[in-house]
Amino acid sequence: MKLASYLKYKPSNFEWLGDVPGHWEVRRLRHAVNMRVSNVDKHIKDGELPVRLCNYVDVYKNDRITDSVPFMKATANADEIDRFRLEPEDILITKDSEVWNDIGVPALVEYSAKDLICGYHLALLRPLKAVLNGAYLFRSLQSSAVAYQFHIAANGVIRYGLSHHAIKSALLPLPPLADQAAIVRYLDHIDGRIRRYISAKERLIGLLEEQRQAVIHRAVTRGLDPDVRLKPSGIEWLGDVPAHWEVRRLKHSVTLVMGQSPPGSDCSDEPIGLPFLQGCAEFGERHPNPVQFCRAPQKISPIGAILLSVRAPVGRLNIANQVYGIGRGLCAILPHKEVLQTKFAHYQLEILEHGLRLVSTGSTYDAVSVDGVGNQPMIVPPLAEQTAIVEYLDKATADVDADIARARRHIELLREYRTRLIADVVTGKLDVREVAENLPDEPKRTEPINEADDLASIDDHVVNECDVDDAKLGYGISKVGEYGACR
Repeated sequence: MKLASYLKYKPSNFEWLGDVPGHWEVRRLRHAVNMRVSNVDKHIKDGELPVRLCNYVDVYKNDRITDSVPFMKATANADEIDRFRLEPEDILITKDSEVWNDIGVPALVEYSAKDLICGYHLALLRPLKAVLNGAYLFRSLQSSAVAYQFHIAANGVIRYGLSHHAIKSALLPLPPLADQAAIVRYLDHIDGRIRRYISAKERLIGLLEEQRQAVIHRAVTRGLDPDVRLKPSGIEWLGDVPAHWEVRRLKHSVTLVMGQSPPGSDCSDEPIGLPFLQGCAEFGERHPNPVQFCRAPQKISPIGAILLSVRAPVGRLNIANQVYGIGRGLCAILPHKEVLQTKFAHYQLEILEHGLRLVSTGSTYDAVSVDGVGNQPMIVPPLAEQTAIVEYLDKATADVDADIARARRHIELLREYRTRLIADVVTGKLDVREVAENLPDEPKRTEPINEADDLASIDDHVVNECDVDDAKLGYGISKVGEYGACR
């Protein structure tokens, strides 16, 4: 069954939305929800009642608020508890962000308790049940068409926020309740299939990365000669190393440049000054993707430097393909060329994540100091052996790297497809009512996903990269390419 359009449409009178089904409405959010913005912070105060807070991170990282979320303990007064207590079908959205196009992220509340309330930096949207289904609102706020209204309404320079007016003024395509239920049923079904496929692919990537790490670990700690004489490295987790290799502290073989964040007034989204990297969040698959620029960064990474993440997640690596300003989340590593090749150092740093974890500290996030980085062990073979090891590893990891890249591309395609599909369904471009009615009932899956079973079950729906164009992903979905995933 292919998805079709609705029979009749009418103008929405909003250019970005276009025509909507003839029996739908378009309403401002203020006419479909009651909104409350929480002012309950994370502190425990004398004289207040104990509560559990659903915080910003809980919403940002979870589509659904369930009893499995590790809520923070705090306190609030009786009025705050009554005003911000969560109920099933409530929607929470993030109202602040460091990036303008990553704001208004929604989560659907499925669990409630007398002591569970909405925390700071969040807006609580409670649907008016006569006109709006909470799960439909959640899907609508996930759609790019609706979410973009929050993006362009966000105010700020370094940190962005949504005003009460901006949230309440957002336009919402509003079908009848029966249509909303059909849309939710359909999207939940398809989203479940996509998530299982993505989860299986992520497990596959994990296995491939383990395989890659094993190959690298063997080569950079033992070399290429299986009969080489060994000696203790003196590092328990590192084991034995070739007898003629040196084991020295990293700081004795490289120059370390720890990043430092400049004043916010020196940074901008405009391309003025140097591209600025705050942490590994800006690392792309191959090169960093800076989202800010800085006029006078206090710490600079030259071209070719190894960039190491020193804040959560600690240990991620990239190579500076140009000159960057770097913030406190990064350390630039410049090998001393007379003793250490950059590519060999990069391979060896890949196996140091365990050592970095041992010396990382922090209560809200892991971080490692310059001493923690500099005191890591570095095994230094003769330069000729470094060259041979690098050449071997470049070949030995090429196929695994290609498989990992292919799996990540599959995930990217499915996420693009899901985004486009949600937008088309909640804005009325596609009619899913008949398809939703014929969907099987699926119990919630609670057991761990077996990646082999799931990949096998989905292979007939989603195959290789742009072979996805010729595949179908379950009920009611025609070619993925028609929705832009393989353009």
